[in-house]
Amino acid sequence: MATTLPTRATGCGGKLAPGSLDPAALEPIPTGTSTLAGAPLELPVTPAVTLSVGTVPSLRLKVKNVADFIRRNKSIIKAYITVHSYSQLLLFPYSYTYDLAADHSELLKVAQGASAALRSLYGTRYTSGPGAATIYPAAGGSDDWAYDLGVKYSYTFELRDTGRYGFLLPESQIKPTCEETMLAVKYIAAYVQKNLY
Repeated sequence: MATTLPTRATGCGGKLAPGSLDPAALEPIPTGTSTLAGAPLELPVTPAVTLSVGTVPSLRLKVKNVADFIRRNKSIIKAYITVHSYSQLLLFPYSYTYDLAADHSELLKVAQGASAALRSLYGTRYTSGPGAATIYPAAGGSDDWAYDLGVKYSYTFELRDTGRYGFLLPESQIKPTCEETMLAVKYIAAYVQKNLY
């Protein structure tokens, strides 16, 4: 099983990786959603996110490389997980339409099991469901793109919290967030391994 996890400059310790912050990242860049070579490109909408993505050309190249990798290997990639903040949600397709995915029931069952695994560590509650119905319709989500490409188990985590701190989660919550999220990721991975398609 191959799992693609788009990364940010900060890790579970909440520290920037050496050399990971491009000074140009501090300059304002456009916000919104666009596409590049048929792959979704989600641009930052807050200054906190801008710090972690670098320059727009660099971001576009990274998105293109990940999209090309997934396209080349879609026959062997069985799960796709993208991690964002914040809202405490575990979403799956679709976000761009209210239509339910063909695998809706199974995707929901897996998401609910993963959310229960996550909750077992610190009691953090996540809501699971298709993006459009759970929060709001949104075009350009990479989980929708991966699902439509044929990666059945496609999920988006929206990590802690529910709005008190928003994108500026206190350092004391970063490690617990990583620990509980890893339980959910392991749950999804174990399910996928038992249900290869």
